[in-house]
Amino acid sequence: MQTRSLTEKLSVSSQLAPADLTAAADQGIRSIINNRPDGEAPDQPTSAEIETAAAARGLDYRHVPVVPGQINDKDIANFSVALAELEAPVLAFCRTGTRSASLWALSVATEVTSSDLLSAARAAGYDLDALKPRLDTRREAATHSSGRPRAAAQRHDVVIIGGGAAGLATAASLLRRRPGLDIAVIEPADRHFYQPGWTLVGCGVFSANATMRPMASIMPKGVRWQRIAVEAFEPEHDRIVLADGTRLAYRILVAAPGLQLNWGAIPGLDEALGKNGVTSNYRFDLAPYTWELVQKLGRGTALFTQPPMPIKCAGAPQKAMYLSCDHWRRAGRIDEIAVEFHNAGGVLFGVKEYVPALMRYIERYGIDLKFESRLVAVNGPAQEATFAMKGPDGGLQEVTRRFDMLHVCPPQTAPDFVRSSPLAGDAGWIDVDHRTLQHTRFENVFSLGDVCSAPNAKTAAAARKNAGALSSRNSVTEASSFRLSPDGSSMAPARRVWPGCSKSESCHPSIGRGCSRAGNGLPRRGPPCRLLTIRERHES
Repeated sequence: MQTRSLTEKLSVSSQLAPADLTAAADQGIRSIINNRPDGEAPDQPTSAEIETAAAARGLDYRHVPVVPGQINDKDIANFSVALAELEAPVLAFCRTGTRSASLWALSVATEVTSSDLLSAARAAGYDLDALKPRLDTRREAATHSSGRPRAAAQRHDVVIIGGGAAGLATAASLLRRRPGLDIAVIEPADRHFYQPGWTLVGCGVFSANATMRPMASIMPKGVRWQRIAVEAFEPEHDRIVLADGTRLAYRILVAAPGLQLNWGAIPGLDEALGKNGVTSNYRFDLAPYTWELVQKLGRGTALFTQPPMPIKCAGAPQKAMYLSCDHWRRAGRIDEIAVEFHNAGGVLFGVKEYVPALMRYIERYGIDLKFESRLVAVNGPAQEATFAMKGPDGGLQEVTRRFDMLHVCPPQTAPDFVRSSPLAGDAGWIDVDHRTLQHTRFENVFSLGDVCSAPNAKTAAAARKNAGALSSRNSVTEASSFRLSPDGSSMAPARRVWPGCSKSESCHPSIGRGCSRAGNGLPRRGPPCRLLTIRERHES
């Protein structure tokens, strides 16, 4: 057992076994906090076993389970209560200690600067730099509200949750049509990313920095930007609750907070990313690593994965693969590299009209298709990936494959504060009528982008088109009479060879009319690719 001290009163460690508690007690530990849900791994002791062992050694015990990568405000509050109530020194543990360290940092962020917290974590061996925006938001919210009486709920004509493509396109479009509209945009991030561009970062066409802008530089003029997170919805009172407890009232709510990438759902993945050949174009900091791996790989095995739907940009996992293969083909190395596509689904692409064109590239690059194959574990140092695959008898079996390069598309869900809200449907997404984008139960609530339950693909192009449809109605602020008919369309550039490019566009089958459009599957030369500025995309 190796413990790492964060403060005089708190240390963290990786998974404890019941036998480790004797050593903990000998070191002076008085209380144990378990941050790992039961059943996370086959060899993991249960909470009851740890609690029994703790009691036998005179240690207090508290179970505060947290799902990897999904720490929410309730988890932080529960951890804070445990720290306040338990006798110190306290030892908190999870699988690696990272979750426990993150909970500590978030729980004290209202009182300590993010730089001090990150330095303390780094000294203990934990890199929590990805938490900085969230730590700063909690600090700013506490500083802003400290010593002041809580004001009555502010009210706006329109409250938009989310400063991504969907939210800002809606805000800009509404203001262009109604310049005097009182619009508040709720977005804690200080940077805006054009995520579709990360595919082209991963093949060396763009730099990562070309896909990022300061949020302030692209926030539409005339909106009231509130840089803070949303904690809860109160649609029965036409209000939302912010992270500092402030309530905002609205006439119309547009919810577009996006989705969350659940890296922690695959054991070993989070720790492996960015080294040992493990990468993903789904993260700003990792897309350049994809291109580095593609250039360096001369022979070996390259695995590309796609999780169960829905995901952000359903074509992105394949685009990463085709672009990599084309580079290896042009470099004369494609025959030396075994490429596998592990797709949790049963078909190559959900729109059948595109499958023949895609299959020509599967065959051209010699890609081994593995349908109904879901990534379930990653061992970075050993460069091994484990998949749950459908066996000959129809049951699942686990198969481990060694790799030289592993490109992962992670499982994806609605944000925690959405899934636990009155707006969520059975699957956790905001429940809307896909023809109107209006909530099925609250008539002045609308949702678009990745977070809504509309059946179109979760792409920036779909969000932009729906934002225009939502904003073009004169009755946008009169919810009872608001109607629109988005066609469930989505669009994605299916870039296969440089400089050839194909655009795929389709309507959802439930619309009852065909509008699928695709190229002939052959590469063609076209004008040089240009990354539109974020302002151009929002205002068009």
